[in-house]
Amino acid sequence: QVQLVESGGGSVQAGGSLRLSCAASGSIFSINNMGWYRQAPGKQRDLVAGITSGGSTNYADSVKGRFTISRDVTRNTVYLQMNSLKPEDTAVYYCNVRGIGLLREYFTSWGQGTQVTVSS
Repeated sequence: QVQLVESGGGSVQAGGSLRLSCAASGSIFSINNMGWYRQAPGKQRDLVAGITSGGSTNYADSVKGRFTISRDVTRNTVYLQMNSLKPEDTAVYYCNVRGIGLLREYFTSWGQGTQVTVSS
């Protein structure tokens, strides 16, 4: 079992910043990809940013230049620094981790979600 604990969501005015964190724990042999997704009411869950075990990153076009994803390998933690927030960034943000468990099985785990609300 792999557990993810997210933190850092909240409410902020447009132009403000927030930092999300997601810590993975449990039966983990190795972590491959870590990422953040978001889901606004009535919309599908979309990838915001991802980071590989090698440190390569990718971003949704809508957040490029404003959001930065990073990871602390020693802590199995992924971060999302969100700057210049816009009302359209309002959504529930979910952490996603993919890797290999102690029994050498592949796993994909999701965080519980954290609300980010940006007011104009």
